[in-house]
Amino acid sequence: MNSEKHFKWLLYGANGYTGRLICIEAAKKGLKPILAGRNRIEIEALANQYGFDFEIFELDKQDGIENHLEGFDLVLHAAGPFVHTAEKMMDACLTTGTHYLDITGEMEVFGMAAKRNKVAEVKNVMLMPGTGFDVVPTDCMAVILKEKMPQAQVLELAFVTLGGQISHGTAMSMTEKLGEGGASRIDGKIIKEPIGKVGKEIMVAGKTFFVMSIPWGDVFTAWFTTGIPNIRTYTGSKPSVYRILKLQELFNPILRADWFKNWMRKKIGQRPAGPSEEKRVKAKAYIWGQVADASGKTATAWFNCPEGYTLTALSSVAIVKKVMAGHFKAGYQTPAGCYGKGLVFELENVSQVQFTG
Repeated sequence: MNSEKHFKWLLYGANGYTGRLICIEAAKKGLKPILAGRNRIEIEALANQYGFDFEIFELDKQDGIENHLEGFDLVLHAAGPFVHTAEKMMDACLTTGTHYLDITGEMEVFGMAAKRNKVAEVKNVMLMPGTGFDVVPTDCMAVILKEKMPQAQVLELAFVTLGGQISHGTAMSMTEKLGEGGASRIDGKIIKEPIGKVGKEIMVAGKTFFVMSIPWGDVFTAWFTTGIPNIRTYTGSKPSVYRILKLQELFNPILRADWFKNWMRKKIGQRPAGPSEEKRVKAKAYIWGQVADASGKTATAWFNCPEGYTLTALSSVAIVKKVMAGHFKAGYQTPAGCYGKGLVFELENVSQVQFTG
């Protein structure tokens, strides 16, 4: 790897909503990524704005990607849906000896990286999907609770966002999964189940929130990070949405239909690219977690942090800086598994963890 002074890294998908936030954060931290993507007009304009170099290429040809990655120490991949884009970029990184980071929360992508663990170890390359809100704060919470209760057999993780809004990229990734249901980990194995199979109330900062189960990335990653065999993940929801989802078996065939997904993509394209800066600054997220041992004894904790897109920019750039300094582990890695439970608390506007039980 090059020295930190000569470290060369590429931000692919820099012109997307989250990619732009990462670009801005990198500039604030004095870093100089090479910006990349397939839209020359947008990438070149962004590069000129911040004084960065840029490259234009698509992800359709494997050898084309590899040619562009030669000489790069790291790629931060920010162009989703990652279930369609991550594999080629990941394989190109393994060919060129380039560290791979991305901001996905898609379980399939974590699986792609885990399957390439041995090759990455041999190549001395780190594969770390999920360097953003998916899954940095929840991964750190998993480690905090595992240390609090080393004999834990059950882990539950939840996030509740107040005042946020999803971006085009997130909405498009969600559209790809319409009608497919959810998942949890039971006895170490990922088991499919309906979204919203479980609904419950949690207490955070003296307030009660309703949450429902969803297939968040930690269903995959937290097992690698902690070894806890039973994992379920939740997000804040209106009880009315939860009740509607109980009927999902009736309309899942429609949600899976191409015509419906195309209609959703068109609707997404008509919306703002993501939350405004004012909305992001005002919004925040609560991270909650609970573990239980075989006897039913529990430990519960929470903390708050910036909303998802802001935190993704902060955490992704922070991890790039760690790799630049030579702090990485070869192979498939999870954020807290590699950098410890304190990773999220190194970021701006993250509160201290509070234990409630």
